[in-house]
Amino acid sequence: MMKFLLIGGFAESLMGFRGALISALQARGLQLHVAAPGLEPGLQIRLELERRGLTVHDIPLRRTGANPLSDLRALLALVALMRRIQPDWVLGYTVKPVIYGSLAAWVAGVPYRYALITGLGYVFQNHERRGRLQALVQRLYRLSLGRVHKVFFQNPDDEGLFRRRGILMAATPSCVVNGSGVDVDRFSPAGLPPGPPRFLLIARLLGDKGVREYAQAARRIRNRHPDVQFAVAGWIDTNPDAIEDAELEAWMADGTLSYLGRLSDVRSAIAACSVYVLPSYREGTPRTVLEAMAMGRAVITTDAPGCRETVMHGENGFLVPVRSVEALEHAMNRFIADPALIVRMGRRAREIAEEKYDVHKVNAVMLREMGIV
Repeated sequence: MMKFLLIGGFAESLMGFRGALISALQARGLQLHVAAPGLEPGLQIRLELERRGLTVHDIPLRRTGANPLSDLRALLALVALMRRIQPDWVLGYTVKPVIYGSLAAWVAGVPYRYALITGLGYVFQNHERRGRLQALVQRLYRLSLGRVHKVFFQNPDDEGLFRRRGILMAATPSCVVNGSGVDVDRFSPAGLPPGPPRFLLIARLLGDKGVREYAQAARRIRNRHPDVQFAVAGWIDTNPDAIEDAELEAWMADGTLSYLGRLSDVRSAIAACSVYVLPSYREGTPRTVLEAMAMGRAVITTDAPGCRETVMHGENGFLVPVRSVEALEHAMNRFIADPALIVRMGRRAREIAEEKYDVHKVNAVMLREMGIV
């Protein structure tokens, strides 16, 4: 039986973001190995993965930080793992699994090596503040991606940036896919809640996700429309750009936002909202936007890489400039002034999710590009 090794940056993402891909690979008769940090024996997430018939490997990879010794340890552990299990295919996603997983696969002589760029992350968001770290990450990407057989991107902007900057050499093929896709059966249309509009943002609580702009727009609108509700779900990350605890507490205390915490299943939160909002500065393709679209929700997001592909402006939602509180407030007010837009755009959002972002269609493209049929 041929073996496939999937490497992720955190354990929960294996099922949350790659569960359908794992099932598709298993359906084609491959023996599936998965590796990520936080998969120690006895943990619930590991038990769930093993119940799916996966062989699970905990790896000493720190998702954030730039400690050379820690990263070298992760690289050597991945080389040792691959030499032991001898996979036929390796696919890494997110920054460190792509970089160190690809290098390890090359060193270990894995026959088929692939990388999935799911977004550019923290270091690419602000060149002035993070230029030195960005330069290092670009060199590591260039080194590692030069040793894979194909690179998958989730939007054409990221692919173009990698090509322009020479991060991805001309000799290395690439392919753009429609994000991670969404299970349109699991995320089925839900009836709209009664009453005034309810807005929702689901994200890691980072500045680069536009959380502060969302809170500022919400405060302005609630000064005039106190019956309009704004919710946020997610968690405070270890990322240097994370929202401070005090900020979140202040938004909750003055009634600007209601905080739903970190959700293992976002469907009830989406069903309780009227319009989904993600004012992110840049994405691969935002999974939560696709889930909201599949459930029939209009979307407000930014005219930014990864985000702009999900919204046809004026059809299933509105695109606003990055960092513009005024434009975000204006887009929200359009739904408040004309609730019929919520119904019409939500219906169109579901259609686009089915046509373009069905996870089975996305995975079929990836499997074909990797030579797995």
